[in-house]
Amino acid sequence: MNNLNSILIEGNLVRDTLLRSTPKGTQVCTMSLASSRFYKAENGIEKEVSFFDIEVRGQLAESCAQKGRKGRGVRVVGRLKQDRWMGADGKPQARISIVAEHIEFRPVFKKDEAQETDYEDYEAEALPVEEEIEAGVVEAV
Repeated sequence: MNNLNSILIEGNLVRDTLLRSTPKGTQVCTMSLASSRFYKAENGIEKEVSFFDIEVRGQLAESCAQKGRKGRGVRVVGRLKQDRWMGADGKPQARISIVAEHIEFRPVFKKDEAQETDYEDYEAEALPVEEEIEAGVVEAV
């Protein structure tokens, strides 16, 4: 039985998305998301910004690569993934990222053009575990 591993996060893309392919031909789109939190402090309202790496696979990756531009608002539903490796100095390294399973792009409003008024929803396709291991997405145990 799997443990619960789920995340919902909303923010803006920090830069344009990057699309690449795995050796087996699976499309992988990576993006960076900034999420802001406001809280009351002694000297007024403070802003805290956190940055998250997002990974998207399959047909969802292709759609995200087309729509994901710097500054665009997105809502991501997914799971956390931890990558581990040995650094050049021989010390263990780790990085946590979000693997997207569902993405909603916020509307883009343009001057003097038709406005996009609906959210665009996309669902991720599941990869077989063997393909994820070969692509380096998960570690073989």
